[in-house]
Amino acid sequence: MSLADLTATELLIRFRERSLSPVEVIEDVLTRVDELEPHLRATYALDPAAARIAARESEARWRDGTAGALDGVPVTIKENIATRGTPVPQGTAATELIPATEDAPAAARLREAGAVIFSKTTMPEYGMLSSGVSTFHHLTRNPWDVSKTAGGSSAGAAAAAAAGYGPIHLGTDIGGSIRLPAGWCGLVGLKPTHGRIAVGNPYPGRAIGPLTRTAADAALALSVMSGYDPRDHTSYPPAPDNAVRTLESALRPGLRVALLLDAGFGLPVDPEVSAAVSAVAALLEKEGAIVEPIAPIITREMLDGLDRFWRIRSATDIAALPEERRAKVLPQIRDWVATAGELTGSDVFHGYTQMGAMAAAVTKVFTSYDVILSPVAPITAFPAELAYPTDDPAKPFEHIAFTVPYNMSAHPATTFNAGWSPIGLPIGAQIAVPHHQDMTALALAERLDSALPAHRPWPTSF
Repeated sequence: MSLADLTATELLIRFRERSLSPVEVIEDVLTRVDELEPHLRATYALDPAAARIAARESEARWRDGTAGALDGVPVTIKENIATRGTPVPQGTAATELIPATEDAPAAARLREAGAVIFSKTTMPEYGMLSSGVSTFHHLTRNPWDVSKTAGGSSAGAAAAAAAGYGPIHLGTDIGGSIRLPAGWCGLVGLKPTHGRIAVGNPYPGRAIGPLTRTAADAALALSVMSGYDPRDHTSYPPAPDNAVRTLESALRPGLRVALLLDAGFGLPVDPEVSAAVSAVAALLEKEGAIVEPIAPIITREMLDGLDRFWRIRSATDIAALPEERRAKVLPQIRDWVATAGELTGSDVFHGYTQMGAMAAAVTKVFTSYDVILSPVAPITAFPAELAYPTDDPAKPFEHIAFTVPYNMSAHPATTFNAGWSPIGLPIGAQIAVPHHQDMTALALAERLDSALPAHRPWPTSF
């Protein structure tokens, strides 16, 4: 196995016993990036020189006994999470390229823990697409099939994780932007309880979380990044130890699991997706869980209301740009916001209220169940060149009905690979749990992943 494919937990063991150096690892990772980037286009602001310096500094800390919790582990960070000295283009050519003056809270926590931040990763236009389509970045592609999207908006993070650009990749999620690409790339992707990882520029629904190949690595990254930061008024101190569930207690006889196979609207669920998630449900029943199908959680009115609110928000931001920059915005985004002027104040206010309606609907389910199991998306990865799976700016959110409710309700939700389509594309399953039980979700994902048929070898050539 290449050093680039070792997990963070494996790397830390090897660093601790002095059988491996961070310098060796970063060289292997950079070689992998050199080999695959012409096909994947996952990175932004790649900095090999700074990475090598950071790896040598980490090697010295391991030698003198001052290593941090992630010391020497290669990490990438999505480009909309600020890192000092690097511009934050937000996936669009319409943004002025002004270097960030400081690390965002999550990036700062990773750096303080000794992680080797060697690159940012790509995202689509303003993060409002579930693909890698961008007027600023090259088109990001899926390592499992480069004709397909890696998903979005954490497009580069997912492609980098699946391709073995090191073990930990940081993304953001406002409607599924960690979980959708994680599902389409065969990864663990965690959208944590809102506030657990400080965002720095909080907004309703927005969260930061890891994309990794294993649940253990996601849990490690979460533990490092958790905690209050004064730049984010929605953040809070780390959870006490008794809030962290062990693997043994997470999957227990009598666990009440709600099985959601039909979102109620949007794109229909592909039969192979339904079959893969149903197989997970059967495995849970075999382990003693009580699995019950449930009716759709949210409604068409809720998603359409949210669409109207997001549209007026984006239209307002774009309208504030100078004309020459406004013209650079992706045509599909301009088409989407073009109808915002038809909305009344009542339309927008009603749209805003639907975030609360979604939150209430999800919370009601958790009064009867411990876990909600569902697909991540109703379909497998779609063609890379499409901005949306519908290819229709008037219908951009037909694929997020399984993911967006937990952004609005602030509940943690994670993905893991549940199976494969007939043409070999990953199929993601999603586990949502009550607030602050992030580690429970990851423990369940780890247990189920180990019990499902073996993963296929990770893609390293095309």
